[in-house]
Amino acid sequence: MDSEAYGGLGFVRERHEQWEAERLSPLASLSAKTEGRPVPEPPDALRTEFQRDRDRVIHTNSFRRLKHKTQVFVAPIGDHFVTRLTHTLEVTQIARTIARALRLNEDLAEAAALGHDVGHTPFGHIGEQVLDGLLPGGFRHNEQSLRTVDVLEKDGGGLNLTHETRQAILHHSKPRGDFLVADELDRLTLEAQVVRVSDAIAYLAHDIGDALRAGVLGESDLPTDAREVLGTRHSQRLDSMVRDVVSSSWACAGYEGLTLPNGARLRLSMSPQVSGVVNELREFMFEHVYVPAGQGPEGENARAVIEFLYGYFIDHPTEVPEPYFERNEPIERAVADYIAGMTDQFSLHTAEGLRPGIASDVFMGRV
Repeated sequence: MDSEAYGGLGFVRERHEQWEAERLSPLASLSAKTEGRPVPEPPDALRTEFQRDRDRVIHTNSFRRLKHKTQVFVAPIGDHFVTRLTHTLEVTQIARTIARALRLNEDLAEAAALGHDVGHTPFGHIGEQVLDGLLPGGFRHNEQSLRTVDVLEKDGGGLNLTHETRQAILHHSKPRGDFLVADELDRLTLEAQVVRVSDAIAYLAHDIGDALRAGVLGESDLPTDAREVLGTRHSQRLDSMVRDVVSSSWACAGYEGLTLPNGARLRLSMSPQVSGVVNELREFMFEHVYVPAGQGPEGENARAVIEFLYGYFIDHPTEVPEPYFERNEPIERAVADYIAGMTDQFSLHTAEGLRPGIASDVFMGRV
């Protein structure tokens, strides 16, 4: 379809697609060669396919609700703690930096980074753990993020995103331990790997900052190797990790040509020193911050709220908004979708309205 079909503007998208083909790494995902959308659509006059994905995500209700969803600390006192939205924006900026440095598709990395957490529950991983134990078949926030963009947004119509963006959203989640497992990365585009790594870099850096701000940790509590290798300030830790990913993954930029053995694939990596420190620091944060954050009084209140809401709506399905049943979903699935989409405040006020006192006065007053 030529540019005349768009009032003469189609050349804008076409020129950008040509720019990608000429300037990006041979290993980059090209928007003109996307594997497509679940429902085929005609191309846009101005934007590439991945740019359209980015715009669709950022204009959703689920994206807006991230500003009132917990990252780690439930009901923190103070305006400078990270929320799920500010985390998402930090992931997006890191992903763009790495993708641009390695000549990968920055638009694809940005679209997936913006959408990677839209399915996250209220109260962060506490809410995810509760729903995982209650929903038959379990609950994973990365799967819920894909479900959100596929079937929940636009009143059940979904966003009809490209295969590449959907893949990156689904596979951003990392296991405890080494998150650069080769077998997992080999299934992903380099841009999806960028999002996966950027997510880990972002939350590790800002969660340390929040733990220091909350008084849960002191700088001297952090592992000595981490302080020596990554630095002692937020900006130093971020810069050290991002630089190391770029330098260790430099072959992915394709400047030196590609001479790989049969069956070999290039993947994003970190140097042995930095990856060792990062994995040690992640485990330290699990033991001293993430697990304890879910065990205090605020964490217990959050668990009680999610458990109560799930049980209540299972018993009173007519009080779940009708759109959640439009796909003939089982009641358990519809209830989980409804709760996962709630913000911290909405879930608290909903629970408090149904059973006054379900959340403590202190907890209610701090959200």
